[in-house]
Amino acid sequence: MKYFKNAKGDVVIWVVVTILCIFSLLAVYSSTGTLAYKKQGGNTEYYLFKHFVIMGFGIMLMYATHLVKYTYFSRISQIGLILTIPLLFITLLSGTNLNEANRWLTLPIINLTFQSSDVAKLFLIMYLARVLSKKQEEIKHFKSGFLPVIIPAIFICTLILPANFSTAAILFVTSIVLMFIGRISLKYIFSLIGLGIVAVVLIFSLAKAAPNLFPRGGTWINRVDHFLNKDKADEDANYQVEQAKIAIVSGGIFGKSPGRSTQRNFLPHPYSDFIFAIIVEEYGIVGGGFVVLLYCILFFRVVRITTKCQGNFGAFLSIGIGFSLVFQAMINMAVAVHLFPVTGQTLPLISMGGTSIWFTCISIGIILSVSRRIDIETKDGTEVEILSEGNPVPATS
Repeated sequence: MKYFKNAKGDVVIWVVVTILCIFSLLAVYSSTGTLAYKKQGGNTEYYLFKHFVIMGFGIMLMYATHLVKYTYFSRISQIGLILTIPLLFITLLSGTNLNEANRWLTLPIINLTFQSSDVAKLFLIMYLARVLSKKQEEIKHFKSGFLPVIIPAIFICTLILPANFSTAAILFVTSIVLMFIGRISLKYIFSLIGLGIVAVVLIFSLAKAAPNLFPRGGTWINRVDHFLNKDKADEDANYQVEQAKIAIVSGGIFGKSPGRSTQRNFLPHPYSDFIFAIIVEEYGIVGGGFVVLLYCILFFRVVRITTKCQGNFGAFLSIGIGFSLVFQAMINMAVAVHLFPVTGQTLPLISMGGTSIWFTCISIGIILSVSRRIDIETKDGTEVEILSEGNPVPATS
């Protein structure tokens, strides 16, 4: 713990992030062997070095973000949300097509590719935290409290949905959780959940009736059918899940030890979507359980930060981002052990990636920014926090 004694913000979160990054480097190095032989002539260190550089830059972004006073993100969210809408439209119309979905945008000159949904997810959560904190006095009203929150949430989720159903669903659930914590009337929340269920049924029905309307509709339907009707699932369609099961079973309690996975040679994308299966194979149920525990600790610390916040914006911001990250992690791990249909969601801070890791690091940096501000207020009883409403309130010691 001496290494972290000078870290600003929640020290436990810094420790958890560091351990997850170490797991990431080990798992990515082990799971990219086959990919290295296919694309890099057997240079197995290539992807390790690349991932190390990406992860290192992500930590730098996290550190820089946590130094920013978190109340600035309230204004930034407004600008970000306005920029996100045309970004999502451009992605839908002319983004890079991968697996029948336009998810990626490539920035000219620097040739940097990123998922616009990662940007939208972060800015929407920030914006909802801002609106909820500002509307607390009229939060129970439909027109002045509920509509300003739900309209941007539905709009952004709808733009993400055609190319990335699982991300849209995670963001929608996160929005509902934020509304619940933000004291939106329960009758509106339950109505929204009901409408969401009806919308999902309608979308799947339209995808079956008119496949051209949703290019990814066939993939969504097949994944759900294969999950619900395991006996009817054909071997090719269920290949990923079966290989993940073999990896998990062969890992046993203590695993085969690092670098000795065999299913990495058979699993499609063992370094991203199914990296948790490789972790369990090499580190066993004990190692897999430890990773789950790390995410639970991360969420516990986020909740603790939320309860200690002097202002509503910081509380909503940290819990919204924290819930989104941990919920995505649980979905990824549930898919790997076949408790949930295949979604294509990565494991935050562990799966190999580029800009997705950077956005995750920025998100954690925002949480640490809130925590850092709490530490300042705790140490200095005269410190004041500018709440989202704009009123300076003396911090309690």
